[in-house]
Amino acid sequence: MKVTVQNKKGLNKDLKIFIDKETMNSYMDEKYEEIKGSVNLKGFRPGKVPKEILKRQFGKAVFGEVLDKVLKETSTKALEEKKIKPAGQPKLDLKTYGEDKDLEYVLSVTELPKVEIKSLENIKFDEYTVKIDENETDKRIKEIAKNQPNFKEVSHNTKANKGDLVTLDYKATVDGKDFKGSEGKNTQLTLGKDLFLKGFDEQLIGVKKDDEKVVEATLPENFPEKELVNKKAKFNCKILSVKQSEEVKINDDFAKNLGAKDLKDLKTLISKQINDEYKNSLDQLSKNQILKEIEKIKIDEVPENLVEEEVKILSQGVSEEEAKKNKKNFEEKAKTRIKTGLILNEFGEKNQIKVTEQEVQAEVQKQLRMMPGQEKMVMDFYQKNPSALASLRGTVYEEKILNLIKEKGKSNKKEISKDEAEKILKEAHKHDHDHDNSHGEEKKETKKKSSAKSEKEKKPATKKAKSKPVAKKTKKVSKK
Repeated sequence: MKVTVQNKKGLNKDLKIFIDKETMNSYMDEKYEEIKGSVNLKGFRPGKVPKEILKRQFGKAVFGEVLDKVLKETSTKALEEKKIKPAGQPKLDLKTYGEDKDLEYVLSVTELPKVEIKSLENIKFDEYTVKIDENETDKRIKEIAKNQPNFKEVSHNTKANKGDLVTLDYKATVDGKDFKGSEGKNTQLTLGKDLFLKGFDEQLIGVKKDDEKVVEATLPENFPEKELVNKKAKFNCKILSVKQSEEVKINDDFAKNLGAKDLKDLKTLISKQINDEYKNSLDQLSKNQILKEIEKIKIDEVPENLVEEEVKILSQGVSEEEAKKNKKNFEEKAKTRIKTGLILNEFGEKNQIKVTEQEVQAEVQKQLRMMPGQEKMVMDFYQKNPSALASLRGTVYEEKILNLIKEKGKSNKKEISKDEAEKILKEAHKHDHDHDNSHGEEKKETKKKSSAKSEKEKKPATKKAKSKPVAKKTKKVSKK
């Protein structure tokens, strides 16, 4: 194989690739040997069909498969030999080809630019830790205690008030007749919350244990028995108990009920919980700072074909007139996104960052925990959408890259209070909302490169190829 680089225009190059007919014939002979054992022709024993007969019968099909294989192998080797990383799909133009002929073709490729990543090891960013004041922890524990009411049964003659827990049995009728779902046993109602039927609670204020009370209420719009919707029902209620809430005592027993060893341990756990609530947002703030610094790194030339593709994505859902008006703005945004993606991906490759199947599954499990009750739907989605799983892999890949940049970079460690954390996050959201949205798409550049490695790749677009077998599937020449 002979490879010559021609027509160098910036990142665009043409690779002229020549394979002599002797090499092509050796590939053909290899293929004939391969199929000989499986061909059954009348008058010949299996495996004994002469090559000339095979050529007459299957020559065109064999040549198509051989050509497909040679194009795939040689185009990949040519790019490796010349150390070219293609940006997008190379185009393949067949010049000379055919049985018992030399093969010559031109591979037109846009090369990825050289990316400098050394400066990433000195990148500066703020790294925050939140110091949780003891008063904040105590306040959170009191809120937890308040939301865990401790009801205690009152004396027989004590009347129920708003906020008390009343337990009752009831039997209901509409126009004197029973209906489906008209009975309830040990029904508990916290008076004043109005969670059963509108106006039902109010009529129980003043009842005592063992009282019998008739309550009237209108059946709601969503009542299962449609013919009874908006009808007035009478509920004959038997009061089983009345309980009043008592303030929960915050002590070791309270802490143990929440899974802590004691009250001191609970305070430690709650402090960590509050800190964690801010950690993810503050970490993202640090990563956004890193991304802003990356934007400042210069790349001499951004591949035009990638810019065109990105502009198409940016202008989706925009009218043609609006797209033309904002073309320059779209192009600038596209270049920024692509540049950031190229730098992150180069850093990932240089540091041999890889994403394991276990890491992808761990990310899926994390999403399952975030959507309780919808686990099956989420699993089905990823099983039926390989591209979504590939995108998730890209997310993990990018996260690992940014974490390593943080490790190697120069962090300005800041310990801040909870109030300061809230102020910083509020300001960041206010001023960087558009910038963060921009990175949402920009990050796709890195994700695409990672996920592309796990998906089937296509072969280079071919011009002037008349032989049908050339259209068979081949892997694209880029290793990406």
